[in-house]
Amino acid sequence: MLKFERDQKIFEIGGIHIGGQPGGLATVLIGTIFYEGHKIVEDAERGIFDKGKTEELIKRQEELSGKTGNPHMIDIVGSTPAVIQKYIEFVANVTDAPIFIDSTFTDVKLAGVKYAAETGLLDRTVYNSLTYHVNTEEIEALKDVGVKSTVILGYNPKNVRPIGRIELLRGSSSREGLLKTAEEAGIKNILVDTAVLDVPSIGWAAEAVYLVKNEFGLPSGGGPSNAVLEWKRINELGNNAKNVCMANAAVAMQQAGANFILYGPIGKADAIFPAVAMTDAITAYTARLGGTKPKMKEHPLYKIF
Repeated sequence: MLKFERDQKIFEIGGIHIGGQPGGLATVLIGTIFYEGHKIVEDAERGIFDKGKTEELIKRQEELSGKTGNPHMIDIVGSTPAVIQKYIEFVANVTDAPIFIDSTFTDVKLAGVKYAAETGLLDRTVYNSLTYHVNTEEIEALKDVGVKSTVILGYNPKNVRPIGRIELLRGSSSREGLLKTAEEAGIKNILVDTAVLDVPSIGWAAEAVYLVKNEFGLPSGGGPSNAVLEWKRINELGNNAKNVCMANAAVAMQQAGANFILYGPIGKADAIFPAVAMTDAITAYTARLGGTKPKMKEHPLYKIF
């Protein structure tokens, strides 16, 4: 069973512990909401959405988390500063789960964490994410707000192979590493997303999870499900192929030691939680032979069997 020689860091974010050796803590599952094309969103520019359906999706993820023992978080995607603040307010009132603040626009993400700081939510929020394109203004803004937790996206356009993720984190003579950059921003809790690009690259992302944990001991994981959703010929394989392959993609990351999975649309929770929980239980049962025991009574090993 996989066990890393390097000590593995465990961070606490909003009451949830994430990181450590395989078999110690359950994999954290993060469902995405309000993403582009999400049917619950009626007007993305004004932040108008179906509140009843949104709450139903969040509560279903919460229910599955309780049944399996896999902690859950919510990844909120927004397109404007005003909208993401509106989304955060709603979600924070529906669930106590930690919140990822996500957008393709840096100013939107910064507006989100600023709002979280102003409303006392900063301890349960994660900035998603610091990337290859980070600049001084972004770092200074994160430092000023006092952001404590962030994802570092391990995509390295100069080298897309697994070692490229490590080079991006470590840095080189010509470029500061993103771990150093995060340190300068005052970030305490760093989660590394090893950047899945397409279905075949899930293997590279999984290999990068192993490399990140082996060298830095940091919680690592990724989002393989979106690649499956973009797989154009998957429906040729059967009516249920998409859900099966999404679950399999998550398990592939777990087998490399992933501590968290951004599993894609929150509506896919029913397909993901059982597979990940079973894998966690199998891993934990075997890991005990190497001296790693579950750290929580709510671990899937004890919850689902």
